[in-house]
Amino acid sequence: MDRGRGVIGGANQLLDALPADEYQRLLPRLRAVFVEIKTVLFEAGAPIAQVDFPRNCVVSLVTPLHDGAVVEVATVGNEGIVGVPLLRGGALTFRAVCSVAGWCDRMDAPTFLSEVERNGPFSDLVTDYLQALFGQISQAAACNRLHSNEERLSRWLLMSQDRVRTDEFAITHEHLAHMLGSRRATVSRSAGILQAARLITYHRGRVTIVDRAALEATACECYGRIERELDGVVQRAVRRSPAGTGPTT
Repeated sequence: MDRGRGVIGGANQLLDALPADEYQRLLPRLRAVFVEIKTVLFEAGAPIAQVDFPRNCVVSLVTPLHDGAVVEVATVGNEGIVGVPLLRGGALTFRAVCSVAGWCDRMDAPTFLSEVERNGPFSDLVTDYLQALFGQISQAAACNRLHSNEERLSRWLLMSQDRVRTDEFAITHEHLAHMLGSRRATVSRSAGILQAARLITYHRGRVTIVDRAALEATACECYGRIERELDGVVQRAVRRSPAGTGPTT
């Protein structure tokens, strides 16, 4: 059900799952924005000014620590929404930073909240997505504590590939280390293990997924759990749509 906004950088699956009349009503309130890697979309504790619907970029939600380190608590791609304010002028406890550059559809926060308050299909979709996002955050807490760096790196790469819809994308070891809450040397060693096993190749800041099936076997079970929950949000939105069709991108 790609309605044309995918001409640049694909489409957001949640917007694509809305009824056609609802999407057409929202379209004038959205604008396409290209987000560069490492761009901070909002800081922890700062008022939310805009809400983003990623198309083919990947955004990491990270908790900043007092020593300057960060720990990723969730990633958001074309199945999600970045910066959902819980009230007007509200803030969130984490930072949003772009991990893989790409396009998103942006709506200003007051307009977003007004649309949610209409209690229509858009409101149902946002509520359902927030529940899945909180589930991802809880799963990530357990993952960061219990699973190896190779497992977590594999999960991160798989989730990013799902969102950018390509086998190759730009990401540095330094940025991966920040996202995984690991030392750069640890990430480099883990990436080297995956490359030696011919699961990925990595050259000059670009990673290529070579053997997805093997990478899935290496990733922890968190990948499947998170993806099933997020896919469920899209599918439930599709079932609520009178058109009865789903996203094609």
